Amino acid sequence: MRPENPPPPRYAFAYRRPPLSGNAINGLGEGDPRRARPVFHAHAGEPLAWEALDAFFSLINPWPVVRHMVANTWQLRHAEGRASRRRREVSSPDEMAAEVKVLARALGASLCGVTEVTEEDLFAGRTVALPRAICVGLPMDRAEMEHAPAPRAAAEVMRTYRSLGRTAVRLARRIRAMGWQARAYGNPNSTDILMIPLAVRAGLGQLGKHGSLIAQEHGSNLRLAAVLTDLPLALDRPVDIGVDDLCAVCRRCVEDCPPAAIFDEKQLVRGQRKWYVDFDKCVPYFVKTYGCAICIEVCPWSAPGRGPALSEKLLSDRAQRIEATAKVATEAQSHRDFESL
Repeated sequence: MRPENPPPPRYAFAYRRPPLSGNAINGLGEGDPRRARPVFHAHAGEPLAWEALDAFFSLINPWPVVRHMVANTWQLRHAEGRASRRRREVSSPDEMAAEVKVLARALGASLCGVTEVTEEDLFAGRTVALPRAICVGLPMDRAEMEHAPAPRAAAEVMRTYRSLGRTAVRLARRIRAMGWQARAYGNPNSTDILMIPLAVRAGLGQLGKHGSLIAQEHGSNLRLAAVLTDLPLALDRPVDIGVDDLCAVCRRCVEDCPPAAIFDEKQLVRGQRKWYVDFDKCVPYFVKTYGCAICIEVCPWSAPGRGPALSEKLLSDRAQRIEATAKVATEAQSHRDFESL
């Protein structure tokens, strides 16, 4: 899909005193590893460099968006609670992980994976006591998202977060009923954790050029939530579905981004070279268009039903390139050996 006449990146708002660059806060160009710091969304009352724009974004959202935000906030009052005194013993973390994944899907998730929580998954200054994360994903209604960037698409984004929040709360409650601790994270605007790194390590997908997760089946047309727990669970591994192979040559999100916020190559960010989106260019347009979402919807991977075949082709093409390169190297070595006789 291509957006029809998206608004130009001209804004009716501006800072009298511009805050510190969001790219600097995010660590763009930094060679040393460090934990991420909140830039735009954060816990209530936490100071933010871009707080005024964040508040403005909250105030201009239309009612179809706000009602899902309010409902999600209300249901997340049950995000944590007391675990049952009667603990269910776990003899096989593999079997328990399989059971939890079936349960998560029965409660509404389309994707589910498990990984451990590391310091790199937490925002600076945040701590969590639970060692494992159950990551869940849910696709958005593609027909609604085809209206991006517009309030209709923004409402679908928040509807999906609301559904995922409900899934995470119910899953956490079921785990606590087993006698283990669990806390649901289903609010995209206020969290301790970085959802995408967790989801990548849990095997839900890979990071795309547009800075969002790409899952094999749903592309980037999905949203994420998580449940942190101490329930013994077998861990999943990251997957390779060929995202880098596509992003290295595809320029759809780059060309269709009105504020030109997407880099064509990976950037050095806090000691790691990865795909990165220019915060200072992206977020003002994000605010103006109620959450934008152009880049994740124009991504070829987000076309319904296309992902699995696309992944298969990308991986097959890569294997053929590796085989051809190895063949050339072998032939060259054989030629050098012959000449040395």
